Amino acid sequence: MLNILLSGCTGQMGRVVAALAAQHKDTQILAGIDPGGDSSLSKFPVFASPADFSGKADIIIDFSHPNALAGLLEYAVSHRTPAVICTTGLVDAQVNLVRRAADRIPVFFSANMSLGVNLLKVLAQRAAQILGATFDIEIVEAHHNQKVDAPSGTALMLADAIHEILPDTHYVYDRSQVRRKRDKKEIGISAIRGGTIVGEHEVIFAGHSEVLKLSHSAQSKELFAAGALNAAAFLRAQQPGLYDMRDMISI
Repeated sequence: MLNILLSGCTGQMGRVVAALAAQHKDTQILAGIDPGGDSSLSKFPVFASPADFSGKADIIIDFSHPNALAGLLEYAVSHRTPAVICTTGLVDAQVNLVRRAADRIPVFFSANMSLGVNLLKVLAQRAAQILGATFDIEIVEAHHNQKVDAPSGTALMLADAIHEILPDTHYVYDRSQVRRKRDKKEIGISAIRGGTIVGEHEVIFAGHSEVLKLSHSAQSKELFAAGALNAAAFLRAQQPGLYDMRDMISI
């Protein structure tokens, strides 16, 4: 049995993870973490902080808020509990906390838990290798109107992947205050927020007289929950270190 401590258990993704875990006989949510500590809608105990939890979980899955990351990682390291970090919108200092924790415990860290999105990342890198010198690159992402961070962590993940191939590039998020022609070394990143859009990402390579578009559309939050549970099962058997989707699957 895989016993999970679920951080952000009452959020949208937390509820999806809990519902999906309940369908697996070999997986259970042992307890949840939520600042309000409200367990009225959960079938497991909910605590305001990980420090209030006295049990022993096999793994932590985090779909919470960046502000909760430091305390959660401190708990994970002190209790030697592997952690799957799915929270997006982290700043560089918080990413560094994740990296430092991975020196002590196994940590799975990905801006997107979808297999399709991670394949999109590989395809975007390949396209950048072939087209990058002569094609303009733009990334457009769309999410529901409740998402607070923009651009999405996935959009930045795609941009970073392209930047690995084209290290002279730089990111441009807003052209409304700039009156000049597009720089060939730009990677433009645009965000759309509206309705109940689960998640859409498109990487555009625009050249002379032709345009290549690589895109991914998420139809349900369940695919991200499934990815997190698969990552948890994978991470349980790993040594301390930083892992991502490339370590769990072969692309």
